[in-house]
Amino acid sequence: MSSDGVWTHVPHDPPPRGRPASGNAGYTADWASRPKYAPTDFVTLLWRERWLMLVVFLVILAIGGGAAFLMKKTYSAHASILVRLGQEYVYEPRAGDAGRGAVPNTDQMIQSETEILTSSELRLRAIQSVGLGRVYPALAAKYAAADPAGKRKILEEAAESMFKDLTIQTAPDTSVIRLSYDNPDPDVAARVLNALLEQYLIYRRTVLLDGTSSALGKEQGIFESRLGEADAAYQAFLDNNGIGDFASQKASLATMQSQIETQKYATGAQLEDRISRLAALDQQLAGISPEIGLYRDVSTVASDKLAALKLERESLLSRYKPDAQPVKDIDAQIAQLSAGVAAGRTQADGAKRYGVNPVYQTLQTEKIQLTAEVAALKQTQAVLGSQVEQINQRLLKMSALEPQFTALTRDRDVLQANVRDFQQKAEQDQAARQIAGTTNDTIRIVERAQAPSKGTSLKKPVFILAFLFAGFTALCAGLLRMFLRPGLPTPASASRTLGLPVLATAGVKGRA
Repeated sequence: MSSDGVWTHVPHDPPPRGRPASGNAGYTADWASRPKYAPTDFVTLLWRERWLMLVVFLVILAIGGGAAFLMKKTYSAHASILVRLGQEYVYEPRAGDAGRGAVPNTDQMIQSETEILTSSELRLRAIQSVGLGRVYPALAAKYAAADPAGKRKILEEAAESMFKDLTIQTAPDTSVIRLSYDNPDPDVAARVLNALLEQYLIYRRTVLLDGTSSALGKEQGIFESRLGEADAAYQAFLDNNGIGDFASQKASLATMQSQIETQKYATGAQLEDRISRLAALDQQLAGISPEIGLYRDVSTVASDKLAALKLERESLLSRYKPDAQPVKDIDAQIAQLSAGVAAGRTQADGAKRYGVNPVYQTLQTEKIQLTAEVAALKQTQAVLGSQVEQINQRLLKMSALEPQFTALTRDRDVLQANVRDFQQKAEQDQAARQIAGTTNDTIRIVERAQAPSKGTSLKKPVFILAFLFAGFTALCAGLLRMFLRPGLPTPASASRTLGLPVLATAGVKGRA
């Protein structure tokens, strides 16, 4: 021990090495030669390395403190926007109706808007709006002297720096997006964040709405060209087959066929009726005489004779008595003639006249009419049959042409529907872009950025970290120096290491 009570290091020969460990023949263990330390030894040994530790501590602290004091104060401007579901997020298929009206959920919509807010193009627009010299003066000086390729690279570096200084916060199931931007100048921080919001309202229209009109117009032109070809093929088909309106003509032919067939059946029924009646008339005419008696005269000779006899008797009574022979004779004649008239023996046919039988004549006339009707009905039936055959041939031809007509009509209708849909979509898209060009009704700026009055600085945290790091590094340097010193540093360590008691120690006199 020295005069000041401090143990000094005493050089000595290294202790003998231990015997080989069991199971490891040929290997010489040196664990016995390593100094053994107690917790109390560290305080003494570290105190011995205090100057080295102090130098390391001060150097690192000076470097960290200088870096901390060189750090500038930054100002953070804040803003927030409210995003609501709009027409730009409603799915409108370019063709067909599959999935029409589908909308994303709130988180998906907010994620889309966040991606737009963090896009490099939007940051470049905001920087150009405010001015590179105002936002990043150091990069502006390089930008002025750079070539076009270098200028693009500098702008990309500025956009990347802005991305690091820009913070965007969202919350699940919330339609509000919060933004903050850090800059050493509070006015620049507010201007950049407000410019970012203004450019965002313009840029999102380009992302969500633009870029479809040209595609719609191109597709509409293609379909219109195909529709013109389909119309030409459709019209050529009608002209080549002498058809004005296929559907109406086919329907008219079907109606005419039905009417003519109905008329044909009615004519056939009338013809059968007339033939039957004509046969009945022939039978009737066979049993009727063509002539009949028109009238006949009745003979009145007997009655005239009887009357004459009665007149004569009256004349005789004027000359004779009733019982006279002449009167009796005439009475006998009257009685005989009256008996003959009463018995019909005196009746005789008079003159007779014959003429045409009117019944026969009527039947004959009706037969002539029926014969004419039968002939007319047969002619009508033949004409109707010919017309039915012509209509059937026409219908068969139209039926054979119908698949081709259906294909042409279907293609034409589909193309017309597509042209109409694309035209409607183009008009809707144009209207949506015009509306979106004047307003952003689905985006509301809840809070615009204001120049912050208080800034934040990392000087104190960095200085504290530098102090802690300097202390830790100095301690590590002291421990490293302590363990690297040769020999046994203290008598207690020597006793523990060698397993022998230390009876005395000798101090080492320092050099003059």
